[in-house]
Amino acid sequence: MTATPGGNLLTDHPELYEERFPDPERLAARWAGEVLARHHAGPRVLDVGCGTGRDAAWLQHRAGHDVAGIDTSRAMLAHAAAHHPGPRYHLADMRDFDLGTPFDAILCLDSALLYCHTNEDLGAFLSRCRAHLTPGGLLVAEMRNGAFFLGTTELLDAPRRATFTRRGTTYTSHTALWIDHGAQLLRRRRTWTADDGSLPQEQHSAWRLLFPQEIRYFLTTAGFEVLALHDGPGPRTTPPWTEGQAPHGTTRADRLHLVARLTPHPSDGDTPA
Repeated sequence: MTATPGGNLLTDHPELYEERFPDPERLAARWAGEVLARHHAGPRVLDVGCGTGRDAAWLQHRAGHDVAGIDTSRAMLAHAAAHHPGPRYHLADMRDFDLGTPFDAILCLDSALLYCHTNEDLGAFLSRCRAHLTPGGLLVAEMRNGAFFLGTTELLDAPRRATFTRRGTTYTSHTALWIDHGAQLLRRRRTWTADDGSLPQEQHSAWRLLFPQEIRYFLTTAGFEVLALHDGPGPRTTPPWTEGQAPHGTTRADRLHLVARLTPHPSDGDTPA
């Protein structure tokens, strides 16, 4: 049976997303909360690519932050408002959002930063961060590591299969990843089937492959000081981060974790060091 292209099963159906990627212990939010506390971030936090709102709501209700979230999926935002209320959710693109309010920290979890596919995209996003962060504000990101693919092909060697069941329907995905070298993108083709008689659905997506030195260059050029850049531990590393674990300094594994501080500008009345 031929798969029909278009849409995104998990984004269009957020309840399926949470079933496929459960996080009952809110590991990603707890990791982010500890990073924010370690670097003495203020209370106002923007979650870019907030998705279903699980992390934003935990940071607001459990860690005491004043949280807003942006996403490009209306379905995700509707789910967030209904199931993870509290934060202020906005339909907005990470490259051109304008919320009219300052934040002490901006989060980009689960490779949200890598949806900036071009240098122009990334520059536009960092410009929006500068416009929304208070002087000394933090940018915290957790993402795939482009450098990982220089030394291994384990994620590219063969398609991967995964299944989950919700309300009596079993969903199966077949996922193939490959590198578009010219565009410096990790491309993904995923086909979903379900045993409820619905047609298969084919999806295409991509992430920018950023390398550690590139990240440092882009951040420094945009007026940030990189405070930390390491491959673990984090919420999606193997083994995953646990409470109180300090980061280590390598950048070899498949995840990168970034903490950068917006450098105060002399025109803001600050004195340069």
